[in-house]
Amino acid sequence: MDGFKVVFHVDEVSKWKLTLVNVKNFLEDIADAEYSIEIVANAEAVIIFADNRAENTEELVGEMKFLISKGVTISACRNALRANVIAEERLPSFISIVPAGVTRLAILQRQGYSYIKP
Repeated sequence: MDGFKVVFHVDEVSKWKLTLVNVKNFLEDIADAEYSIEIVANAEAVIIFADNRAENTEELVGEMKFLISKGVTISACRNALRANVIAEERLPSFISIVPAGVTRLAILQRQGYSYIKP
């Protein structure tokens, strides 16, 4: 693929909104280009998927759905889900689960993805 390959890393709940806006802006800037974009969530960022543990969850999930419709992949770290006692079944169906967020980040970078951490 000659287009853009980018991984956005979010590890803080407070960074979700900024991350989603960054991805949306990036997509607007590369409108006609091919791309593969993934958001990898680990550490406390996965709390967004637990009921009543993060602010603006409904709004953020709506933004995630929009990005998914544009071909963006969103992955959550299984280790972080377990550490925060969040059952995988509680995640929206469009969220992919990876064994370890840090490993996923390393794999994607090895595959030539640019790393962005808002």
